Amino acid sequence: MEATVRKSFPRKNQEVQMKKLRFENIEVCVFDAYGTLLDFSSAAVRAKDILGENAHALTNIWRQKQLEYTWLRSLMGAYVPFWQVTRDALDYALDTLGIADDRLRERLMQLYLTLDVFPEVPETLRMLQAAGIKTAILTNGSLDMIKTACRNAGIDVFLDDILSVEEVGIYKPHPSVYQLAIDRLGVAKEHISFQSSNSWDAVGAAHFGFRVVWCNRYNQKRDRLPATPDIVIKTLTELPSIVGIA
Repeated sequence: MEATVRKSFPRKNQEVQMKKLRFENIEVCVFDAYGTLLDFSSAAVRAKDILGENAHALTNIWRQKQLEYTWLRSLMGAYVPFWQVTRDALDYALDTLGIADDRLRERLMQLYLTLDVFPEVPETLRMLQAAGIKTAILTNGSLDMIKTACRNAGIDVFLDDILSVEEVGIYKPHPSVYQLAIDRLGVAKEHISFQSSNSWDAVGAAHFGFRVVWCNRYNQKRDRLPATPDIVIKTLTELPSIVGIA
């Protein structure tokens, strides 16, 4: 499947106009972590022996509340580390499904440190590094949390840096989070390609000024927000050609 770019916002009952696009002079590829590199659904899947048919529902509620709590805490000025947000969201999900099991709760939290990577991720990261393009993560995740997850997934060796929002004390899509990548990596925004599977994150990064690839793994609809990603793809397999190395 070829990479595509949105030329303009679609009008009602009209198809989105697309064209091929490649980025020029990219020095760093910056990735979101959860849902982009790491499969957040794999935690509940590994606990399906206990969750049974609730595994899918728990994943959806857990993830939705996890995101909502980051946005709400940012608006409230009430930042706590992502590990706590993840635990609070899990508690909400378990309560919603009527599950009271402390051992399962702790098991699921630990499983969040051993999430699966999507199949194409290791080879994509390896190709980028081999071509001299730096790779980094910019994540809502707490630094210890994401470092552990990447190490357990075996992709830490393909990453030049891991950046966490805990350095700025607010969550994506606040502009200070994206600015952190520029400050830490020392690369101008026009030389950064940012990849996320989350539409709101891709929009936030585009609004900030990054070149943005939306890896739309989950067939989401376009968010109605004041920016749009440059390119929409289905998996990261297409990324090397977008940045001109394949």
